[in-house]
Amino acid sequence: MRLGITQSRISNIEAGRYGVSAERVRALALAYDCSEPALIEALAGMTGERRRGWWEEYREFLPAGLTDLAELEHHATRLRVAQVINVPGLLQTTDQARAIFREAVPPLLAHEIEHRVSHRIKRQAVLYRDDPPHYTAIIHEAVLRMQFGGPATAKAQLNHLIGMSERHNITIRVIPFGGTSFPTTGHGVDYFHGPVPQLDAATLDVAHGGALVDAPAQLEKYRLMLDRMETVASDEAASRDLIHHIAQIL
Repeated sequence: MRLGITQSRISNIEAGRYGVSAERVRALALAYDCSEPALIEALAGMTGERRRGWWEEYREFLPAGLTDLAELEHHATRLRVAQVINVPGLLQTTDQARAIFREAVPPLLAHEIEHRVSHRIKRQAVLYRDDPPHYTAIIHEAVLRMQFGGPATAKAQLNHLIGMSERHNITIRVIPFGGTSFPTTGHGVDYFHGPVPQLDAATLDVAHGGALVDAPAQLEKYRLMLDRMETVASDEAASRDLIHHIAQIL
């Protein structure tokens, strides 16, 4: 074989059971006639010592989609999210996260709720690290009007949004009621930009759980959708003012 390794070894590499070195990645690229240097170097840069991410401790407690979400956020160079009902998970307070999980269908047991809350709050650390990815959240005004957990919890959540919007790496923009365009099907979207577009991914917040999207045509569709949503959303200052106004009347 051109690579000097067995087919079973290749299968184990493809399944993620074995790691590969940067040199092996470049050899694989040569064998497969890959002629995209940026992609090859991005993949080579992802090799090295394999470390267990903090999310691995949740594998036995949570659906795979939730733990995969944390891993995607950890490796992304830029994050974009659109939500029409819930505050994005990385911006939720503990109380609001718990209130939302209490509404799950079918109902979750108390310990299942706490595992999900703990996992969601730990995910938020990606926004506070030394080299945080830029995070853009596009939310509909309906998100701001929902009162999960009651008025006090909702008010605290809105004030938290205002504070987070002032961080240098976070952009929050609101699509207000009365807009003439709304380019989305209504489900939540999390988009993870990789070091090159070929390593992008997205997840859709659908009723049966998070659905992973990684096909190029689908990713292009969601990039365009997010771009269009940004064009119809209010700017950062106006969005912050609207959040403050709604918090004041609660």
